[in-house]
Amino acid sequence: MTPDAPTVLRCAGRTVARYTARPATAPDRSPRPYLHPVTTLAGRPVTETVPDDHPHHLGAGVAVPDVEGRNFWGGRTFVRDRGPVALDNHGVQRHDGFTRCGPDGFAEELTWTAGGEPLLREHRTVAATALTGTAWALDLAFSLTNVSGRDLSIGSPATNGRPGAAYGGFFWRAPKGAAAPVVFGSGNAGGGPGPDGEEAVHGTRADWVALAGEGWTLVFAGATARTREDPWFVRAAEYPGVGSSLAHDERLPVAAGESVVRRVVTVVADGRLDRDGAAALVRQAVTS
Repeated sequence: MTPDAPTVLRCAGRTVARYTARPATAPDRSPRPYLHPVTTLAGRPVTETVPDDHPHHLGAGVAVPDVEGRNFWGGRTFVRDRGPVALDNHGVQRHDGFTRCGPDGFAEELTWTAGGEPLLREHRTVAATALTGTAWALDLAFSLTNVSGRDLSIGSPATNGRPGAAYGGFFWRAPKGAAAPVVFGSGNAGGGPGPDGEEAVHGTRADWVALAGEGWTLVFAGATARTREDPWFVRAAEYPGVGSSLAHDERLPVAAGESVVRRVVTVVADGRLDRDGAAALVRQAVTS
């Protein structure tokens, strides 16, 4: 891949994100487009890329560890009864072009290839929307269509035998601070309190989950009914990251010609939000 200059996203007159469509990335990091740095309106970075603890983590974007045995996540592949194994099975998310590109967002076409074979074609949209003087929203939607000509399935380390590791889909790597970020989730439909802490929020199907670090808060919301059915993958103590789980309990089948569609809206706020503040901004972001 030949690296290009990042595409700049602006919101409320400020640069809030840069998108690298053709990264110069090592093969074992599963080369793919990503957003980094993403910042609050005050300029505080809320993404991390190529960290020492997981050098295949690339800001915010879409990554899947197992598409019919091909790794589009990066790093080692979890193999049942063997554990994490370094395999020559890494795929590439190839940027085919933008169909729309402006200061507040873009639409992009990509092809997911492995061993030279196209497996999935993706249509991705990213948009930045102002919410308040201290918060904005990043709206990321993607549609993955099976173009291989045969049935495929999407898996995760969890479906391959590693409990609690059902990552794959939308994923956001946040910066690591001196202390682990605070984690909390939305309340239930009956108005009861939501879950608090990494263990309570991880694996839930909450409408939204929040990660609050030093001077910033990220609130991740499933913006469609189907997206809200995916459990959340949450890490805080080991490293700060939040993503969706396309394959949580079992592999996700994608028949030839069929598509998987998801949309996640992320509130990016300066300061520490409480549950009511997070909920109010999510309602505004999802309906704006």
